[in-house]
Amino acid sequence: MAKAKINGVELNYKVTGSKAPLVLIHGHPFDHTMWYPQVIEFSDDYQVITPDLRGYGNSSLPHHPVNTKFEDYATDVLQLLDYLNVDRFHLAGLSMGGQIIMEIFRQAPNRIKSLIFADTFAGLDTPEIKQGRYDAANRLEKEGMDAYADEVIYKMIRPKHVSSMPEVAEHVVKMMKATAPEAAATALRARAERIDYLTKVLPQINVPTLVIVGREDEFTPVAKAEELKANLQNCKLVIIEDAGHMPNLEHPNEFNQAVIYFLESISNPPGTSL
Repeated sequence: MAKAKINGVELNYKVTGSKAPLVLIHGHPFDHTMWYPQVIEFSDDYQVITPDLRGYGNSSLPHHPVNTKFEDYATDVLQLLDYLNVDRFHLAGLSMGGQIIMEIFRQAPNRIKSLIFADTFAGLDTPEIKQGRYDAANRLEKEGMDAYADEVIYKMIRPKHVSSMPEVAEHVVKMMKATAPEAAATALRARAERIDYLTKVLPQINVPTLVIVGREDEFTPVAKAEELKANLQNCKLVIIEDAGHMPNLEHPNEFNQAVIYFLESISNPPGTSL
């Protein structure tokens, strides 16, 4: 692991492999290790870059985190890539990470080769969900992460997988409990005030896109993935059966194959000779 001081924070990141850069943005309230099956699979053919977002993992929050805006998470990543001398790249994100890569595209559309949206959505929250984010932020600051993690594990992955996939469940719970409550609360409040990516960004996306979703995802149901596909110009949708909100961990082989096929189709489109 390495660290870079950029944009008022210290970002922890890992670079694995070489060749074409592939940036993976984790969700909330996780860290870069949620991508470990993907790093192993993709690093033979890609330079896989996995940062911890500000406040998560071993990355720091700014001195005044209350001023953090959702756009800052994307700016951090772009400045990290500048630091690493990475100009153009493939970009993937899960859940909140998927919304962050929408913001990255908004800030730097010409740098992105392709986008992979996993278990995410683009539209604004309803007033009830928005208030729920503020309520959750207050709760986490008051109570900490442990009770929250023990509750939401049954929505992060399929409930039956908590017992049938104990290593996956343990890893997800460990990431959540290791997240600083202040960092999680900061992100929740910033996310509640994000712009409407459905109307302001998706119509501008002109690069190949892949949307992946777990069939049993309760946080971002298949209907949200279908909404993404309907509003993107050049998009493929893949549904991972028997998976919840984290198909990359619940069924990594299926997830990885969908990503590999997508990326290879960009590099070698039908009708081209190898």
